[in-house]
Formats: sequence, C-alpha cells, structure tokens
Amino acid sequence: MRPTAFYDGRIGRDSADLGKNMWFLKALGYLLGSIVLLVAVVLIGARFADGPVEIIAGGEFSSGTAYTGAEPDWAFVRPMVTVEFQLMEPARSRTTWILEHEGKIYIPCGYMNSTWGKIWKQWPVEAEKDGRAILRINGQLYDRQLVRVQAGPEIAALTAQIAEKYKVPATPAAVTSGDLWLFQLAPAG
Repeated sequence: MRPTAFYDGRIGRDSADLGKNMWFLKALGYLLGSIVLLVAVVLIGARFADGPVEIIAGGEFSSGTAYTGAEPDWAFVRPMVTVEFQLMEPARSRTTWILEHEGKIYIPCGYMNSTWGKIWKQWPVEAEKDGRAILRINGQLYDRQLVRVQAGPEIAALTAQIAEKYKVPATPAAVTSGDLWLFQLAPAG
C-alpha cells in the first residue's frame, strides 16, 4: 500500500504526476490574467482618446471644427455607414449608424431588451436623461439634442432604411417593443 501523503485517491496518480500538470494550469492562469489586463487597459485608455476607437467608447472630442451655419441638408449622410457622437453627460463618445429621413437625422440602437444590450448599451438610457450631444462628421462638430422617437409615421421608413442599408432585420414592432430605440438628432437649443 502507498503512503497517503503521496496518494491523491486515484489509482496511478501521485504527487509527482500532479506536479507535471500544474505548469499547464499556471500558464493558463497567466494567459487569462494577461488577456483580462490587456482588455482593461484598452477600455480605460480609450476613455482618454479623442473620440471612440471603433466599437469601444472613447473620451470627449478634442478635435474638430464647430459648425455654425444654418441647419445642413443632411442628405450627405445617406451613403455613410457610421458617424461619431458624444454625449455631454457623461462625456463619452461612440461610433454609431446614421439614418436620414425627410431632412432629419437619426441614430438607431438595437438589442435593448437583450441581456447583452442591457450590459453593453448604457448610452441610450443616459441620452434619455440628458440628450445634449455633439455629432462629429468629417471633422465638423454639430451641436444636437437626442430625442427618442417611439411612435410616428417615420418609424416604418426608418426601420425599412435600417434593413436596407445595414442588412439587419428591423421592424416597427421592434421599436414598439423597445428592442430597437431610435433617436432623432434634433438641433440643439
């Protein structure tokens, strides 16, 4: 019979066999720890950037020229896939899709009823509380007010535009259910 100090209760396993496998667990732990640290550094570092870093929320805008003219003809955003915007409170920026309908611009936010959306997408709730925002397009800064649109004749046209432009399912029912939020970027003031 083997001494119990060197026997783990499984046939053919002793402390020497277990030690051989510990290096793998330690290496795996270091690897996972390094990945978590890297992600944390990127997410925190992005908060100090001039704008978002792709899908990662960034800091407040520090570059760009303030637009001071009359309300633009927003038709120029139709071919654009994404734009950047920054909420004033909290002062963080994001990359988002952009829609134009009848001279007004909108940004959609989907998956609001999903677990992922509730964790990842806090900005729509923040925008409902304080909709003051800056839209940055090609270096121009536009002062805007985000106004949530939950009903109206534009809903069908906007959801059809999302489906066509971004090739994702979008319906007026998704807006009604709260799964898809739409915000008009109205002129500030």
